[in-house]
Amino acid sequence: MLDYRIDTFLVLCKYMNYRKTAEILHLSQPAVTQHIQAIERFYDCKLFNYENHKLTKTNSAILLEKYARAVKLHDYSLREKLEEKEINEIRIGVTKTIGDYYLEDNIVNFLSNKNNTLTLIVDNTQHLLRLLEDNKLDFAIIEGMFDKDTFDSVLLHKEPFVGICHKDHPFANKEITIDELLKETIIHREKGSGTRAILEQELSGYNESLNQFERHICISSFKLILDLVKKGLGVSFVYNILAKSDPEIEKFSIKGELVVRQFNIVYLKYGDVREKIESFFREYN
Repeated sequence: MLDYRIDTFLVLCKYMNYRKTAEILHLSQPAVTQHIQAIERFYDCKLFNYENHKLTKTNSAILLEKYARAVKLHDYSLREKLEEKEINEIRIGVTKTIGDYYLEDNIVNFLSNKNNTLTLIVDNTQHLLRLLEDNKLDFAIIEGMFDKDTFDSVLLHKEPFVGICHKDHPFANKEITIDELLKETIIHREKGSGTRAILEQELSGYNESLNQFERHICISSFKLILDLVKKGLGVSFVYNILAKSDPEIEKFSIKGELVVRQFNIVYLKYGDVREKIESFFREYN
């Protein structure tokens, strides 16, 4: 059973504001202070500093937060087992590329077992990582970058990251220069998405950015991005599994090494979710 004061600590870690924490938990601000002081006495350490009107975490708080979030996940799993449910429920977050173009067979096979049920959230990488921290997910499958001090991971798959254009575009099936690319309209995902982060990282290797394009268009829907590319309204960068999903689209690359990125199964550090990960993929294997 978790100490209720740990919940107070975790909410304060999230919002870094005593007043906001008190409002969310329907407590008085002095009560929040008392909860934090009790934890500090128990662990014999200082958790927060307040200087220049700003609250910051100590190294002890950062470490305790990681363990506390993992313990909450363990507590959730324990409650499930104690309830002795006949249904095996798993909460998974996936990025849009993976959810729409990679994981369908796994989902179908997992759900073909009537004892399995699934909560699946499709969103961008940053939001999924926040849901993991809030114990709203058991694990996430993402292609974006993540903090390895906060999360552990298992490599699921490696996939080439390629340019796409209309099949009649001059770039089709060619290797181009970065200068040629910058003259095009680039269509990209929103901030927080894994594919945008990878595109920005690759551009930075050439000392360029999205702002250097003659025009750039931000769209969160892969379907709409593909439709615009097929209409010749711009080029984009996506994973190979998406690029080969439509005969009207061809691939191109920037001169240099082929860009390959990882699809990772990501979960809270110190969290024990291997059983659920294996359960989800077992039906497919």
